[in-house]
Amino acid sequence: MTATAPRYAIYFAPSAESALWRFGSATLGYDAISGKEQAFSVPPGCEALDWAALTAEPRRYGFHATLKAPFELSNGRSEGALRAFARNYVAGRTPPTLEGLAVDALGRFVALTPSQPSDALQNFAFDLVQAFEPFRAALSPADLARRLQSPLTPAHRAYLEAFGYPYVGDAFRFHMTLTGSLPQELVSPVRAALAGAHAQAVPAGPLRLDRIAIFKQADRTSRFTLLDSLPFG
Repeated sequence: MTATAPRYAIYFAPSAESALWRFGSATLGYDAISGKEQAFSVPPGCEALDWAALTAEPRRYGFHATLKAPFELSNGRSEGALRAFARNYVAGRTPPTLEGLAVDALGRFVALTPSQPSDALQNFAFDLVQAFEPFRAALSPADLARRLQSPLTPAHRAYLEAFGYPYVGDAFRFHMTLTGSLPQELVSPVRAALAGAHAQAVPAGPLRLDRIAIFKQADRTSRFTLLDSLPFG
């Protein structure tokens, strides 16, 4: 495993035609389908901020919710096999529906999160993590050390060792990131501004997780781009 090896991730990313995709991509200033930057849609009231800097970290990954965190392929596994497995996976499953999304502050970054908890979502996400586990190479010592810089509970540490990511199973929290880590004094006003922009841009109502997406990062210096968008059923 090297810094030049590609990484893959299994995400929820809404369809390119959806208002949610347009909102998220414009907020981040990056369209992961084309792999190109796009004009920012800066939320009203935030025009004086350095919006490019505030969204730099999530822009690397594209607009998404993580289901299986980025991984390199294990020995003997190919990109083609991963894509074929994913096509078969979506053919036989019914995805959950969320009651809606709300703009929330998670610590010092702002994200879209489910407006109501969902056991179906938690079960769905952990099933997917386990199903795709054979494709994941073990973490490199450098990646493991990076993960261990964050304070982890014993349960988080166990998940990290088992699945290469600490926030799975009962530690999973669905979120679609809209900013990087903000200065504390900006968290509340930016959250409020994004909540208003989201309400204007995206119709309220339930959200069916109708597809999964495979994103690919060519190397550690690259941004993630969409490889496959796979509707369920």
